Amino acid sequence: MSDRESIIIVGGGPVGAVAALAAAERGFRVTIVEQNADIEIDSAPRAATFHPSTLELIDEVGIIDEFIAVGLVCRYFDFWDKAAGTLVARMDHDTLRDDTPFPYVVQTEQHKLVRIALDRLRRMPDVDVRLGWSVESVDQDADRVSVRVRDGSGEQEVLTGDRLFACDGGRSTVRKSMGIDFEGYTWPERFAVLTTRNDFAAELGCSTRSYFADPDQWVNLFKVAGDDMLGRWRVVFAARPDQADEEVLGDEHAARVLSAIHPATGPRSLVHRNIYNVHQRVATRFRDGRVLLAGDAAHVNNPIGGLGLNCGVHDALELVRTVDEVSSGRADPALLDRYERRRRTINIEFVQQQTVDNKQRLEEKDPVKRRARLDRLTEISNDAQAQRRFLRRTSLLDSVARARDID
Repeated sequence: MSDRESIIIVGGGPVGAVAALAAAERGFRVTIVEQNADIEIDSAPRAATFHPSTLELIDEVGIIDEFIAVGLVCRYFDFWDKAAGTLVARMDHDTLRDDTPFPYVVQTEQHKLVRIALDRLRRMPDVDVRLGWSVESVDQDADRVSVRVRDGSGEQEVLTGDRLFACDGGRSTVRKSMGIDFEGYTWPERFAVLTTRNDFAAELGCSTRSYFADPDQWVNLFKVAGDDMLGRWRVVFAARPDQADEEVLGDEHAARVLSAIHPATGPRSLVHRNIYNVHQRVATRFRDGRVLLAGDAAHVNNPIGGLGLNCGVHDALELVRTVDEVSSGRADPALLDRYERRRRTINIEFVQQQTVDNKQRLEEKDPVKRRARLDRLTEISNDAQAQRRFLRRTSLLDSVARARDID
């Protein structure tokens, strides 16, 4: 058994799984507690865009080749004027080739990252993976953290560890147990997702990530591989606050949304439909003693631009690196406060600001402002250096540099 500290990780999604893998590789004893027994299965569409800065971190934990193999490598992404049916800008991640070894985005469903990471973890010593277990309560003192957990049959157990990483999502039980406020707001409109096998790239020549600006009904369109690797497209749009879920996801409305992107040339069957509330929130604290928050437990945002999950993976590696320095005696325990200073600042300055701006760009109703926003995107796409600056920010490469400057 390792003599390193023991870490309890609540939440076995992509952030928790990557944190666990990074910690186990450094010799920590790791226990993962995840309520969803089917976390490795594609039960519902979730985040699937992984930016260059995040691919560097997935490479750091040693699973990049497996990860890329189950997804789609996407060099380009588009902005379209949906109302006019015209391409506004095509951004090329290859302009980042001198900034990162991964000058592209990988479209890989998050459950695949979880599956790959957990498969690796199950073959490592001093790792306990508990799927189907939920957290009942969390307590801590100066030396230890205690977590009362329950499995699906009702069996209870108390787990103890040196530290706890809360990676248990926007409704985090751990964050609530610590009494940490989740400041921010909820958008009045909900976001809906329609998944279809219809090939939009073949129909209108769009990239595998495409954003369609429209003052009446903006749309995000992106392709994922699917577990069968045959490909499918996700169509994301906003539902009016007064629309019932049944109307938004019904066949008639779904057909209108899809046809507004490109007129149908045949049947467009849907393989999945979903609707959810959208928030912009940040925890007031990312640390409470031996308990530290990461991912959606610490911050949530609208999904336009795919930044939330990516920021969560960045949290995970920053957290493990920091705890490793403290645990090994290379740094004073006060360094743990730097984790909060860095990650909370980065989320506010980059993720919250960028995702709100992304949404406003797509939904802008004022004709003059709308034209200016779209023209600016065209200008950026036609200038290699301007495009590089734009992509460094949208891919969170600038956020990595900014974090290093925060002591």
